[in-house]
Amino acid sequence: MESVLASRSASISELKKNPSALIDQSDGEPIAILNHNKPTAYLIPAETYEALLERLEDHQLGIIVKEREIEKISAVEITLDEL
Repeated sequence: MESVLASRSASISELKKNPSALIDQSDGEPIAILNHNKPTAYLIPAETYEALLERLEDHQLGIIVKEREIEKISAVEITLDEL
């Protein structure tokens, strides 16, 4: 059996009946959408999704910063006049 990565779940039938009600009841948390008792999708409110994307972007920027810190070791310092 697949694990459900949400504290709430709903069937596809429930989703079809009233998607807005599911979103309103979610309190910003994801809802696992089940098909034959297996998770097939996760429904999350737009605000939660946007926050998730921001955190992902912050993480990716952090990786870039760390990579550039390593590159700094081989960098050559010059002044603006030397340009």
